[in-house]
Amino acid sequence: MDDPIFESSGNVFADLDLEPAEASILHMRAKLMNDLRLYIESSGMTQTEAAKKLGITQSRISDLVRGKWEKFSLEMLITLEARAGRQVTLELAV
Repeated sequence: MDDPIFESSGNVFADLDLEPAEASILHMRAKLMNDLRLYIESSGMTQTEAAKKLGITQSRISDLVRGKWEKFSLEMLITLEARAGRQVTLELAV
């Protein structure tokens, strides 16, 4: 028998029944990491060039593009977005 299929809430971490605050932080981190990865890829920059622009090492860029989320705090990801000349906004859902 197949497992039932449930509609996603839009936050995979909440769907995994993580505590709401933790699920929200992980969701934001995942979105920011993906956004930064796409920014780097679409810019055509090498990892070395991206590292220089964002003020971190090339190995940190490698961690970022490989999705090693545990190595980046929410604050650091917001800082990297700002260094890229981008603004992070927070949208609250009720």
